[in-house]
Amino acid sequence: MSPDDELLIERDGGVVTVTLNRPDSLNSLNRSLKGSLRDALADLDGDPSCRAVVLAGSGRAFCVGQDLREHVETLESATIGPLDTVREHYNPIATRLATLGKPVVAAVRGSAAGAGASLAMLADFRIGGPGTSFLMAFARVGLAADTGASWSLPRLVGHAKAVELLLLAQPVPAEEAHRLGLLTTLVDDDEQVLPAAHALAAKLAEGPTAAYAAIKRELAVGSGGSLADTLAAEYEAQAMAGATADHRAATFAFVAKQRPTFTGT
Repeated sequence: MSPDDELLIERDGGVVTVTLNRPDSLNSLNRSLKGSLRDALADLDGDPSCRAVVLAGSGRAFCVGQDLREHVETLESATIGPLDTVREHYNPIATRLATLGKPVVAAVRGSAAGAGASLAMLADFRIGGPGTSFLMAFARVGLAADTGASWSLPRLVGHAKAVELLLLAQPVPAEEAHRLGLLTTLVDDDEQVLPAAHALAAKLAEGPTAAYAAIKRELAVGSGGSLADTLAAEYEAQAMAGATADHRAATFAFVAKQRPTFTGT
């Protein structure tokens, strides 16, 4: 890993921090960064040593979405479909973030706009500071939502508010974002956003990560499925979790009034 890399991967125990690293462009997403992020998330999903993920942006913004300068070049090209990147990059990134078998904490410092906001909304937890803002910027450039925003946003703020945020495309400041549920936690100082995200991720990494993955799968079914679908998903999840060493050890520890140690197995 070099400081000049567009995507930085740092490990601290079971916590892996994935940092978008194009600070001069407010971490806008060009093709190479999108490809690196897509591939890195796929690698982490299959990495048992990764027990929690922090998603962050370098510099003064989290991510302002698509690199529009590069997009202009695409629009002028006769050989590249202008929105092929949705299928090639944004869809697999969104799918991987939403289904990642470990907790994801987004450290949302500064602006999260367009696809950048979508990335943050797909995390399990979002930590922000006074300078954090969200902007569903798609309609400002005559586009519909992508990167899962039309799926994640209504689940966080409700359908009516999602319509308002997507159609009017007005910035949502930190306090309102916290009130709406776009931010899980609002800290008092922007400098504390990343440390707070790391602290939460470290706590999660020490927990029953196999159970966390099962809970995430249950919620994915329960938020859109029928009761029957949800009950079937819960049975499958409990059958899997009940067979883990974590469940067995934690149950015995609870009865013995001891603190359990979770291994994710």
